[in-house]
Order: sequence, then C-alpha cells, then structure tokens
Amino acid sequence: MNDITAMRPAQPDWSTVTAEELIAYRDAENRVRASTAARVITGEPDPGATISWQQVALTGRELPVRVYRPLAAGALPLVIHVHGGAFVGTAAQCDWVNSHLAAHLPAVVVSVEHRLIDWETPLSAAVDDGWDVLRHVVEHAGTWDIDPARVAVFGESGGGLISALAAIRARRAGLGLRAQVLVNPAVDVTSTAWTYDSMTQYADTPTLSVPLLRFFQRLAIPEGADARALSPLYADDLNGLAPALVVVPTCDPIADHGRRYAERLQAAGTPARLSEYPEAGHGFLSMPGMAPQATPARAEIVAFLRECLGE
Repeated sequence: MNDITAMRPAQPDWSTVTAEELIAYRDAENRVRASTAARVITGEPDPGATISWQQVALTGRELPVRVYRPLAAGALPLVIHVHGGAFVGTAAQCDWVNSHLAAHLPAVVVSVEHRLIDWETPLSAAVDDGWDVLRHVVEHAGTWDIDPARVAVFGESGGGLISALAAIRARRAGLGLRAQVLVNPAVDVTSTAWTYDSMTQYADTPTLSVPLLRFFQRLAIPEGADARALSPLYADDLNGLAPALVVVPTCDPIADHGRRYAERLQAAGTPARLSEYPEAGHGFLSMPGMAPQATPARAEIVAFLRECLGE
C-alpha cells in the first residue's frame, strides 16, 4: 500500500494551479490509476469478462470507450458507465466493478472515456460525451451485440451527474432506459452546493475536499454559463425517468447531493431507492482494496440492475 501511495503525484494547490500543472498532475495520476500495481487499491478485474479499448465515431470527434464483455453470447443488456474524477480519471480505474457487472448480470458494459474538464473543456462537453455514446451504441445495437430494449446508465461522482443528465435526455428523446445507478453523484454545480450540511461536516476528507470542489466548479461552469442547466437537482421535470438507485457514502462532502436528488426523484414520481453506506468516503466504489463497503455496494448494484434489466 505504501508503495502505491508513493507512486501517486502530490496534489497541486487547487487555488493557484496552472493549466500546465493540471495536465502534468492528471497525466501522472491517471497512469497510476490505470496501472496493474494500483489494483491493490482499485481491485482485480473479474476473469469472467474480457476488457478492451474501442473507438466510437461521434459527430466531429472520436472517443475511446472501455468495453467489458461477458462470456455469454447473444444480444445482452447494455450498461453505459461514466467514471468519476471530472478533470482527472480514467475508465480503467473502474475495471473491478465494471468487469464484475459484465460477468454477473451478464451485460455489455461500455465505460465512456469522456473529455476531461479544463480551462478549454467545460462540463457540458463531458455531458455531451456521455449522451452521445449512449445514443450511438443503442442506435448501432446489432454491431455491439446488445439488446436496445434493456439499457441502463451508471455513473460515479461527476460521472453520476453525467449519467443523471443522460437519463433526463433519454426520456426527452424517447430512448427507453430501464435503470440509472448514481454513486456519490455530484448533482448540484450551482452556488447552493456549498450550503449543504455534509459539505461543512466533511469539508476535508482524504478523497474529496472543498478546495478541490471549488476548483472543479470554476472549470466546469464558465462565466456566463447556466449552472442550473447542468445540475440534475434543478431539472424542471423528473417524472417518468428510469428507476434509480442512488448510492451515498456518508463521509462525503457531497453526500447531501445524492440524498436531495433521491428525494426529488421520489417527489416527482420516479422510483428511486436511496442506499447509504456508513463510514464510506467519496469514490469508495473504485477503491475496494481500501473500502470494505465497496463489495456490498457492488452486490446491491448487481441485484438492482438484474431486476431492472431482466427480460
């Protein structure tokens, strides 16, 4: 464990970090997260699924996705996954949970290597990546060997925000989703985000801190942009969305984001289950080697998706 900790770069000062410092930090951090050495923290992939990178041709760009396929044959359910991190992070950090989902649902899991947020790339670009990959794979179901009638979205942290917005866009576009799984979702990027009790109580945790969150917000929402439009918590109509499982680690600055979103979904008439994991911190699902709560959370996600994606 100490060897892995030593491999990770020191976090910059988020109040003064430059573009060059951010690029250097995230490149170094993502190399560690994707390394086999880091699996002592991020977990070993399930041998019942193959893992490969593919390119998805979207309008005006190509985007890499990490694909997890079970040994089972035939048209399988599809789970579109979005990793956390926002301005840092890689789909490879989620091999443990995604390979297990693929093998044990079974399903094809496609994890979006979305554009990372920086001074030139706002949150809206990453949101478009999540939606565009979802739509592309469903529209090319035969090529991907998936059943377009059995589709779910699944996201963690900033990926939870992207997945929640994809679920809203899917309803508007008439793309039927069976389920959405939102793990420690960051669903409020307005100034109200700083007023929640959890933000005060857990302002400085090992995996997420208020200075880092403030930096994220500065990058995510350029001056003049509408933060509410990128905050699922403030969506006008949350009725008729896919059933949701909202997973909240209790020792997380944004724990109240997930709680409030589950309440709003329920009030709107969308089935939503809130599941809290005591003593777990932000990003716990991607750190099974350090967070024992990750294993029961993974089992709960599998059971929920199996129920929603059944024939």
